[in-house]
Amino acid sequence: MAESEHENASEGPPGGQGRAFARGLLAAFSIPAAVLFATALGFGALARDGGFSLAQTAFITASMFALPNQVVLVDQLARNETLLAAGFAVALAALRLLPMTITIIPLFRGGRPRPLVELIAVHFVAITPWIEANRRLPALPAELRLASHLGLGLAFSAVMLAGSLAGYALAGSVPAAVAATLLFLTPIYFLLSLLATSQSRMDLLAIGIGCALAPVLYVLAPGFDLLATGLLGGTLAFLLRRRRGGPA
Repeated sequence: MAESEHENASEGPPGGQGRAFARGLLAAFSIPAAVLFATALGFGALARDGGFSLAQTAFITASMFALPNQVVLVDQLARNETLLAAGFAVALAALRLLPMTITIIPLFRGGRPRPLVELIAVHFVAITPWIEANRRLPALPAELRLASHLGLGLAFSAVMLAGSLAGYALAGSVPAAVAATLLFLTPIYFLLSLLATSQSRMDLLAIGIGCALAPVLYVLAPGFDLLATGLLGGTLAFLLRRRRGGPA
């Protein structure tokens, strides 16, 4: 009897999962979703210029749901690179998602593990959903976080798909410079979000060092520059703070 009551409690109040999922879906009407839609417009235009069909553009967006990876894939294939080379390039670009996935999975787990649902939820780990999940999920009961993240992810995925299709349709009327500018909205949003959510001086120091190193590493280690920037920026910031003996 006690075990049954505990299991019911771990599932939350009746309808709690559905409400959490529905609230997550409302993220489709948020400012981050608007930024994501704008960047997806640029991707849709880029895919059309690269010779991809509307169906191919939709499939890439829905199946990958990571704008940098999508851009790398389209760029590689548009330059007639082999599938093996394109896959390797995409895999390198996707490395940045690994630490995001590792840090967010513990937030999903409530009283009862649900491996299949958690696996589906991992598909929605990308920059914007990750930032919003870290902002929203900690305030929710543990048993409602997975449902909320699924709603968030589905909402952002739908917005990105809609933006890609709209960008594809408008590609003929959108100048190349405008399309390229739209693609940069996501990294700009990510940088501003990092600054807004920084909780220590070391966080700000790591961001500053990373920004300084990024142009140099882009030239010295193309393809590995993003990974190297994060590793070196964070490590140097940690060592500098430790050497000075100041608080983190």
